[in-house]
Amino acid sequence: MNRYKEVKQQLRNNPKIWLITGVAGFIGSNLLETLLKLNQNVVGLDNFDTGFQENLEKISELVTSDQWSKFKFIEGDIRKFEDCQKACKNVDYVLHQAALGSVLRSIEDPIKTNMANIDGFLNMLVAARDSNVKRFVYAASSSTYGDHPDLPKEENKIGNPLSPYSLTKLVNELYAQVFTRTYGFKSIGLRYFNVFGQRQTTNGAYAAVIPKWIDAIKKGQTVYINGNGTTSRDFCYIHNAVQMNLLAATTENEKAINQVYNCGVGDRTSLNELYELLLDGFTKNGRQPTSDLVYRDFRKGDVMHSLADITKAKNLLGYSPQYRVGEGLTEAMLWYLEQNS
Repeated sequence: MNRYKEVKQQLRNNPKIWLITGVAGFIGSNLLETLLKLNQNVVGLDNFDTGFQENLEKISELVTSDQWSKFKFIEGDIRKFEDCQKACKNVDYVLHQAALGSVLRSIEDPIKTNMANIDGFLNMLVAARDSNVKRFVYAASSSTYGDHPDLPKEENKIGNPLSPYSLTKLVNELYAQVFTRTYGFKSIGLRYFNVFGQRQTTNGAYAAVIPKWIDAIKKGQTVYINGNGTTSRDFCYIHNAVQMNLLAATTENEKAINQVYNCGVGDRTSLNELYELLLDGFTKNGRQPTSDLVYRDFRKGDVMHSLADITKAKNLLGYSPQYRVGEGLTEAMLWYLEQNS
């Protein structure tokens, strides 16, 4: 039995109280679904800025009525300290997913990004500390690697931030370190690498290239590639990200706590390869894809290549990704195709 299976069985036998911020968003709603199916008690916080009520309604249909009764939703904002205090009360584990994602959005509105990602993060840290939570797991980002050229990306080697968004995520890590040294606070950061899967919108903050391209192909519209298509990413299916959140929250390995980890797969897929995988996915689902492919200028703030070294997560957390990009697309493609954008 691998570590993830052990953790899920332990949680079934001994349920905990979890807080998920950004619970109505892409990653947050998938965490909620998994935890409720494990019969956990979950508090969810969201202001519906980038999350959706329909995500919560869908999950209510995917779990039993008894499981759904274990979910308490708070409509609130991490930028308001009192909302954070209310949400953290009597909680065992915090999975902090709430943030304003997107490099492009942060370039257009750095002040709003800073308020959510730094002010909101600090509010959550203080509220969680004051509530004596056992573990604070937070969404970090692979954008933290900035202009560092090395591949694969190792946690201890970062470059200069390339956007306001990447700067905010770096500050999150620094704040978490300070809270560890100053207050003995226990946290773990997960540097997400292009997470994709069900309940990701075409305007989603994470790995937006996949849902946007699927939507364009579905409508027979032009697919745009920034650069020449050799730009590569480590696409991480949502179930892998859920696994790492649960492993990080529950680990009893003292060496694993107060660390940051790459949350990816360790596979590198170019945008040209991704486009071919998507076309193949359409064909396998009985759709005949019709779209043009156009190359355009590289977008400022983006990095050329991203590939996660997941050795640290494997060794310290027992992380074992179950899905590579092709397997994830196979499982999620029908969901993407059924969406009306």
